[in-house]
Amino acid sequence: MRFTAVSAIALTVCLGMAGPVNADQAGASAAKVHAEKAAKDVADNWAKAPIVEQDTHYAGKATVDGHKVEYTATAGTLTIRDDEGKPEASVFYTAYTAKGEHRPVTFFYNGGPGSASLWLRMGSFAPEAVMTKDPTTGGPAPFGSIKANPDTLIGSTDMVFIDAVGTGYSRPLSGTKPEHFYGVDQDIDAFKRAIKRYITKNKRWNDPKYIFGESYGTTRSAGLVNALEDDGVQMNGVILLSSILNYGIYQPGFDNAYIGYLPTYAATAWYHDKIKNKPADLKAFVDKVRAFANGPYRLALAKGDDISDAEADKIAGELSAYTGLSTAYLKRTKLRIDPSRFRKELMRDEGETLGRFDGRYMGVDVDNAGESPEYDPSDTGISGTYVSGFMDRLTSKFGYKTDLKYRLSARPYKGWTWDFGHMAPNSGWKQKMVDVALDLSKAMRTNPHLKVMSLNGYFDMATPFFVTELDLKHMGLPKKLQDNLSFHYYHAGHMVYLNPEARHQMRLDLQAFYKANAK
Repeated sequence: MRFTAVSAIALTVCLGMAGPVNADQAGASAAKVHAEKAAKDVADNWAKAPIVEQDTHYAGKATVDGHKVEYTATAGTLTIRDDEGKPEASVFYTAYTAKGEHRPVTFFYNGGPGSASLWLRMGSFAPEAVMTKDPTTGGPAPFGSIKANPDTLIGSTDMVFIDAVGTGYSRPLSGTKPEHFYGVDQDIDAFKRAIKRYITKNKRWNDPKYIFGESYGTTRSAGLVNALEDDGVQMNGVILLSSILNYGIYQPGFDNAYIGYLPTYAATAWYHDKIKNKPADLKAFVDKVRAFANGPYRLALAKGDDISDAEADKIAGELSAYTGLSTAYLKRTKLRIDPSRFRKELMRDEGETLGRFDGRYMGVDVDNAGESPEYDPSDTGISGTYVSGFMDRLTSKFGYKTDLKYRLSARPYKGWTWDFGHMAPNSGWKQKMVDVALDLSKAMRTNPHLKVMSLNGYFDMATPFFVTELDLKHMGLPKKLQDNLSFHYYHAGHMVYLNPEARHQMRLDLQAFYKANAK
């Protein structure tokens, strides 16, 4: 979760200028303020990270399908070093491990880029989790919704939740600048070193190993699994939750994003009863929309300005039937529906807007005539419960002590940037906008035992499931490896685990995945 759209990544400062002299002065003043804030941030928050690894533990018990599982919970740090042995960063993690020979170990992380991993830690498969009511805003403290998780995966795998450098309690060391970690390839390298350090420190080299990324964490995973394999760490599986692998499609003049979003719009309109003669079966409805999106709709958009009025009218009518938007509105958009516009337009007559992470959540703007929603109700509705719940557990149960501030994001001040360039395998050149599908393809082709599982929410308007399918089905895999890739879908949004029924089904699907791979 957090900051997955390209539009949410660029931070722009707009200054009103009276003339050239004032503009120069304002620019110099802004640069000075920026430098001072950055220096203070380093002094106050980065320099206190421990070089010596530390950890705290407690013993716990979980019940999985009627069976008792005893586990050890750990909160600690891993010190990662460069090739010469110089400490580069202190990486914070929490882990849940049970006794047993050759138990699988799965490394979890959120995305952003620049997000801490408390969302997965508190919402997905740890022995304790936030029990949300779907899809509603969480209540205020005290948070009685944090309980033993009936859908913990501790019966199937040990779990290690990792915070990216600059997030959580993870910090650079030894004068290494934070920017050293803020980029696609830089981030992959840091996670590779952290995972290698964990499996070395805890003697897990001969155990089955998996990585589980959410949102930008899937971008990381696709590149990371290839980097780990290249570095001698053979992986058993990759689990992709709410994927974004190719940022290059989100560009003006490129129609793939509109095509990829359409089935998600249709699913969301179906949920809100905006489809005339609404079919009972969502899956069958979505399959029909997929066929339209990848056929007549794709061909129509490809014609650009050459499309005839008659064809535009026909496509607008079909779009209206699938999205619940009026044909007049769709024709004004040139048949191209921006996700922010859809979130504002679908429920405009009711005075409601829709969530980006989850289109089932609804919010209210101060102005119902606007172009896009003011906020994402599927984000604001759960943040307080998750953050407070994690900090309470970390201090009261783990007993973890530090002078550092827990950072939800690595974006401490304006001017923070992420290097989206990526050196793709066998390319010889650096992409300006990352596409890691080829990394994952290479990992699957060079390790034919590697299994990849794609988990998707029907109502996710941050990372739409059809875009994920198009990316994963264009990896050039030979027929004999295509069965190593599987897809699963849930009545949920970006954070599938917010829906307790979807989390339960996802846990069952994952249990089957681990069991099948154990054979």
